[in-house]
Amino acid sequence: MSGTENQQVNGEFLSMADALKELEEWKKKVEVADEEKSRLLLEKMDTDKAKKQAVKETTDLMASEEQHTANFNKTVKAIQDEMHRLDQANQDLQKKLQVYREQIKAKKAETDSLQQRFKIKAQVPAKKMKFTHADTEAASENEEMEGAGGLNTRAVFTITQRPSVLLEGGQALITFEEEKVADQILRLAKCSVTCDGSKIDVKPHALSLEPSVKFEVHIIVSKKSIRFSNAPCVLRDEERMKDRLELSFSKPSRGGGEVENVEYDPITGTGRVTFLNTGVADNLVLKEKFYVDVGHGMEVDVSALFEFQLKKFQTFSGVPKRTVLLKGIQDVTDEEDLQDHLEIHFQKPSNYGGEVETIKYVSAGKELTAFFVEDGAEVEG
Repeated sequence: MSGTENQQVNGEFLSMADALKELEEWKKKVEVADEEKSRLLLEKMDTDKAKKQAVKETTDLMASEEQHTANFNKTVKAIQDEMHRLDQANQDLQKKLQVYREQIKAKKAETDSLQQRFKIKAQVPAKKMKFTHADTEAASENEEMEGAGGLNTRAVFTITQRPSVLLEGGQALITFEEEKVADQILRLAKCSVTCDGSKIDVKPHALSLEPSVKFEVHIIVSKKSIRFSNAPCVLRDEERMKDRLELSFSKPSRGGGEVENVEYDPITGTGRVTFLNTGVADNLVLKEKFYVDVGHGMEVDVSALFEFQLKKFQTFSGVPKRTVLLKGIQDVTDEEDLQDHLEIHFQKPSNYGGEVETIKYVSAGKELTAFFVEDGAEVEG
């Protein structure tokens, strides 16, 4: 009985041992599970922390992106506004530029018109001159400017541009002896002129003349200096060429004399020579050519040295009060016969006319320039 119990006890004891062993094993497993749980919890905490950090960084990035987007949009809008402003300013400048171009074009046209209006090209006729006396005032002025070595030759020309008008075909100019007659004719809208049984209507117009000019041209001809040309620099050194020129112009055997100064431009081959004494320049100018020794024969052109001055320039304009311009004249007969009929018509007081001083008619297809002089002035032939 007791043996069986021990066995049982032993059996129970063995079962307890197994249970304890199994308990230990479960304890270890629990410990391992706890450790794994702790590790997982730690990992979870780290993950949550990282997640929070990531969420925070994401939030910060999104906020930064929104800020950058707002700044970008603001910058783009500012650039667009600036571009619009610049485009508007460019358009305004283009308009101003166009206005200035038009103004420049108008000014250029006005300048060309004025240049053409005041451009004078006249051939001064050759005239014989006779020495009468010396101008002491001019002589003293010359001595002050040139020294006591000698006088320059001076000339003064007065240029007067006579007012003119271009008379075209079918037009006539008529000048009356009295202003009141011209004034009466200008008040008429038209004048009916009888010519060989037919009538022609002519229209009187007031005449406006272009501005004219008057000025003096003062010319000084040097008695000691000459101008030469056609002298290219054939030597390698410019100074050597200048020395050869001075040496050649210094030789009395060629008509030269003692040289005071030489100016030379190798590019144009021109220059001037100033002599110490008077008389040399006059003799060389008369020859017109001069031989220069530059190692071979070189013939240069010699001319007088002129200095020009424009003085007392005046512009003036006027209206011929005794002259009437007739337009719309038809060629019903020959030019001379029609001119006579016009003169007869406008001489009659019944036609509001009067004594005619001069008349000129130009038939169709022709034109004529008519010149005017002041009352009482002599007309040169």
